[in-house]
Amino acid sequence: MSSANHGPGGAWTNAARLVARWLDQRERVDALLEGVPSDLPALDRARCQHLVFGVVRHYGRIEAALRGLVAHPPRFSTRAVLYVAAFELIEAAAGEDDGNGRVAKIVHHAVEQTKGLASPAEARLVNAVVRKLAPLMAAPPPPKLAKPEALAEYFSHPVWLVRRWLQQFGAEPTRRLLAWNQTPARLMVRRRSGEMPAFLEPTPWPDFFTAAPGHWPELEALLQAGSIYLQDPATRHAVAALEIQPGDVVLDLCAAPGGKAVAVADALAAGGAGGQVVALDLPGPRIDRLKRNLATVRGVDVALVQADLLQDAGKLLREHNLPMNYAAVLLDAPCSNTGVMRHRIDVKWRLQENDFRKHARQQFALLHAAARVTAPGGRLVYSTCSIDTDENERVVQAFLGTRAGSAFTLEDSVTVFPWGAGHDGAAVFRLRRSTDQGTSRKTDNVRGASSLPRKKV
Repeated sequence: MSSANHGPGGAWTNAARLVARWLDQRERVDALLEGVPSDLPALDRARCQHLVFGVVRHYGRIEAALRGLVAHPPRFSTRAVLYVAAFELIEAAAGEDDGNGRVAKIVHHAVEQTKGLASPAEARLVNAVVRKLAPLMAAPPPPKLAKPEALAEYFSHPVWLVRRWLQQFGAEPTRRLLAWNQTPARLMVRRRSGEMPAFLEPTPWPDFFTAAPGHWPELEALLQAGSIYLQDPATRHAVAALEIQPGDVVLDLCAAPGGKAVAVADALAAGGAGGQVVALDLPGPRIDRLKRNLATVRGVDVALVQADLLQDAGKLLREHNLPMNYAAVLLDAPCSNTGVMRHRIDVKWRLQENDFRKHARQQFALLHAAARVTAPGGRLVYSTCSIDTDENERVVQAFLGTRAGSAFTLEDSVTVFPWGAGHDGAAVFRLRRSTDQGTSRKTDNVRGASSLPRKKV
């Protein structure tokens, strides 16, 4: 722990201030990190983010320990010091260095930070509490057949979510998922062109690389040059399911922030026959990032349509002189993000039990809207970054059982579970629209969809 990371206005101090804000206001972490001072050195920015992420990731475990040690929670500034110190104690317990020596440094530093962030009187409380926290943060994980409450507390997930996963996946996969979500995510990139530098390490997935830490300036240069895109390998499944043909015109619905749209454009460009990507999403703050990402596309026409798919998409497509139906349609639907909690660390604290039903209703409506712009014989790919059955199989099954869905058959599907795949989770379904528009085949579709073997990764 360098002095730079712990000096006035350094990484630790800024992390504690951000944690105090999060405890008080529960901002989204991505918005919270915009509060990091712009003049903070790169290494300190990285350390600050690491500490904030660590606190949010382990919030449940830390909160449970503090409840047993502090009868009346102190003000947020003091509480934040306790949380950051607790996360450092978790790291110390997992490390291979002198744990006792590091614990003493963590206690001393937390006390000194409290004097500046709160008061000398509160520093005495921090001294006593952090010392008692040390053995609690070093406690071993619960036994193999632990109750949901014990798993939820140790692995810092809502207990209702742990119960849901135990019911869907079973004991061992749930524990592996919980442990996976608690590990820091690696920075992954997809190669778009050229040779990759040595600090980008190859992965088992073609054109995907892991970025070694400490190379952000070089990564920024590669991003600006259009040589790489920050992207998880899980995204490749939806793009592959589109079965892109040279010269295709592909409609990407719910396109922001643009990762899959850019990947589709790159696939078209590699085919050498041109083509076009039509990216559609709601007007809003995410559109600016979508515009920036689409601006990096080369060799393929790109059109951006700001529209509500459920209301005025057809009208605006017509106004932009764009096709009204497409041979390849991608619907990457909004979802619970249960497959990407390793990256989106605060999702588990924002998610509510009834969100799955709300998401499923919206996904069902979006799938109907996407069907209306899929050409006869065309392929419609429905994907989510959820691993929950309610948002995946059941949405597709419900759609296929409707009048609109009777024009489609389910050709292929894959579910990617992060604890087995080694990257984010996802679910992808390719539906094919019949060329015969006058025949209803509802019964056959439902039977075919339920009997189709699904790949699990």
